[in-house]
Order: sequence, then structure tokens, then C-alpha cells
Amino acid sequence: MFGLGTQELLIVAVLILVLFGGSKIPQLMRSMGQGVGEFKKGVDESKQVLKQSLEDAADDTDKAPQANSTTTKV
Repeated sequence: MFGLGTQELLIVAVLILVLFGGSKIPQLMRSMGQGVGEFKKGVDESKQVLKQSLEDAADDTDKAPQANSTTTKV
């Protein structure tokens, strides 16, 4: 995970425990989970908007009038 070994993860966990205390960790994890959920929701909405825009652009080019390939001499 992120190039971290077991010892590094253990050190990070201990630091989090010392900084936030045991009672704040569930609250911290809950808020982090909600943040990740909101981020994923925003990414999905952005994908839908981009997909719709690309489909609309493709429809516009399909409906564009074709230029007449014959030329007239004057």
C-alpha cells in the first residue's frame, strides 16, 4: 500500500492514535469515508457530463449539412 511496509504503517497508526486519541478515531474515519464518497460522486457526475457533451458533439457533427462536392465552372 503506497510503498509502505508493515512497520511504517504501524508507526503511522500510533501517531494517529497519539494525535487524535482513541475516542476521535471513529469520528475521523467516518468523516474521511464521507469525503471519499462525495469525491467519487463528483467524479461520476463529471464523467456523465463529459459523456453527454461528447454524445451531443457527435450528434451535431452527424447532423451538419454535407458540402456539395461538385463544383461549377463560371
